[in-house]
Amino acid sequence: MISWQEQKIQSILNAESVPALFKTLSDTAKHLGFDYCAYDMQLPWPITRPQKIMLNNYPANWKQHYAQQEYVKIDPTITHGKRSTFPLVWPQNDFIANISFWEDARTHGLHTGWAQSCYNARGVGGLLNLSRSDDSISSKELHETAWNLSWLVDVAHEGLSKLLIEKHVPEALTQLSVREIDVLRWTADGKTSREISKIMGISDRTVNFHISNTLKKFNTTNKTAAAAKAVMFSIL
Repeated sequence: MISWQEQKIQSILNAESVPALFKTLSDTAKHLGFDYCAYDMQLPWPITRPQKIMLNNYPANWKQHYAQQEYVKIDPTITHGKRSTFPLVWPQNDFIANISFWEDARTHGLHTGWAQSCYNARGVGGLLNLSRSDDSISSKELHETAWNLSWLVDVAHEGLSKLLIEKHVPEALTQLSVREIDVLRWTADGKTSREISKIMGISDRTVNFHISNTLKKFNTTNKTAAAAKAVMFSIL
């Protein structure tokens, strides 16, 4: 018999659209005792203004208020997620500096929650945030559900990364040849084409040929940007 977790894994990883995947994710959160589910993902490109994708089933008035107050800039769960992949039960006493944020959240029905971030091999970060209107998450409940919650983070991130990266940053899925990677690695170290040709024992023309192919694959206009993308996408 297929376990509950296996069923959810199949549903999430086999989802053909973001709405379908998020519905399964929200239903799973409900099963684990949380009214609301949110998943924020930050894509690794462009470097100056990384794309942020926010999915949630929060009340409409909280979504509007959150946007108007620009709470994304001070949200303690997001700050924590950028610093650590350990789970966070909120609010906590050390969040007193954000008291107005928490008071607003409670006013809109978000009394307590659990958050955890995740990063994959392509440099994509995500944050799962589950919340509800009940006043607390007991130690007993946390002990019983902690494994399922952490498991859900990994599965959700894998599924959403696959769908969102393909749509928003297709270059992250770029496949480079061994020679293209070697040339780009030396390029990232600041070597010129002439220097790379001597290091690798190939002609300048061959080096430039590999660089040209890499620029096309990454949809960039120069080798500096191509090297930056390769590093951001953990290809180098």
